Amino acid sequence: MTEMTRRRFIGRSLASMGGIGAASRFAQASTGAMTAAAADAVQGANARVRLAVMGVGGMGRGDMQTFLNQSRFNVEVPLICDVDDAMLAEAMKIFDARDLKHPDTEKDFRRVIDRSDEWDVLLVGTPDHWHALPTILACQAGRDVYCEKPSANSVGESKAMCDAARRYDRVVQIGTQWKASNYFAEAVAYVHSGKLGPIRHVRCWTSLNWYGSVGDVPDNETPAGVDYDMWLGPAPLRAFNRARFHFTFRWFWDYAGGLMTDWGVHLLNIALWAMKVDFPKRVSSSGGKYVYHDMAEAPDTQTTLYDFGDFTMVWEHQAGINHGPEGKPHGVAFYGTNGTLILGLDGWHVVPEPPRPEHGRGVMLPLEPVEAVSKKFDAAADPEMGRVKLVADFLECVQSRRRSMMDIEIAHHVTTVAHLGNLALRTGRSIEYDAAQMRVIGNEPANAMITRPYRSPWKLPSL
Repeated sequence: MTEMTRRRFIGRSLASMGGIGAASRFAQASTGAMTAAAADAVQGANARVRLAVMGVGGMGRGDMQTFLNQSRFNVEVPLICDVDDAMLAEAMKIFDARDLKHPDTEKDFRRVIDRSDEWDVLLVGTPDHWHALPTILACQAGRDVYCEKPSANSVGESKAMCDAARRYDRVVQIGTQWKASNYFAEAVAYVHSGKLGPIRHVRCWTSLNWYGSVGDVPDNETPAGVDYDMWLGPAPLRAFNRARFHFTFRWFWDYAGGLMTDWGVHLLNIALWAMKVDFPKRVSSSGGKYVYHDMAEAPDTQTTLYDFGDFTMVWEHQAGINHGPEGKPHGVAFYGTNGTLILGLDGWHVVPEPPRPEHGRGVMLPLEPVEAVSKKFDAAADPEMGRVKLVADFLECVQSRRRSMMDIEIAHHVTTVAHLGNLALRTGRSIEYDAAQMRVIGNEPANAMITRPYRSPWKLPSL
């Protein structure tokens, strides 16, 4: 096969994934090769790293600035992509404030992939339903990816991202920044020490008083400067509605998984890290729209029970209030036989178990006294609750080729656990999950949602 014929063949293959034009570097990337420019970018700290950004809304712009603030690395942004001209204009203000050259702009991410010889790393700051495709195609183009959490809007998409990262030997990190926080790591280390004794129950929660109603909004005209068909991408075709658009897309199943996959992946990730567990044996969930009777689909109140065999874990969220369990709006609590560790965003502390009365019935585990511990969160020592450290870790991994602290496989694990809670809720049934087969046992409605269907012509690549 001649090189020109080979490129045409690859172009047709890419086109089947959603009309993607021929990518000049795909043939080289698929063999694991790297251009001279890409090799130059990974030679050491302060070497140039060219960052392309897809999605420059609030999260995308915030992440982009964290990259630009990395003084140990020479990060440049030659190209940004967004479907909304207003978001592109907001992003340009960042470059003006830093007296930096404006990057080129695109509204179709396929052009970003086509121009992959102009950048080394892709930052994906889009809504959840747009995480999988650009990540996979960037991996195929031989590029590394930093993607916002959760990894994807379905278990199947998240697994495809894992497969792409491993097949093309790419660094793919998901932006669950608490994994990089020093003070979260200290709490997890305490749990690992065994001082709490056997842990029989873990509780994760969030209560958000800023979470308000989206109302019942009529469909309206697409705002000027918005490529709405591209924003929908693989999601079902619907008339434009501002309640389903910027930020509040989170509360609609087409694009995201509600608070379970928004805040849940942060807190569940800490719990899974501390407990060193894989997937739960059984998951059940209940909840609904108990506070806001509006057009949003995700529940404003939800409780999910995970059975791991030798301990249980609960996720719970409540919208519209600020008071949560243990007197904290957000947290994780580990209940051991010797004491309880309570972790919040302001710090963590250990409550020793008081002496047990002698009942004379049965056998209880002996109480091993523990000291009361109190640790306060130090914002100066741990800026942005780990985000700065997480981005630095990613850039170091781009150089060293080791896997990152929030590698896509770790993220896939917690994203799957969160989605399982939603699958139990949406089907109204307790579920058992076969991780090896990526199937819910005996629950076909849940299996139908393991990998969400894509709107034509978009297709999730089979790897």
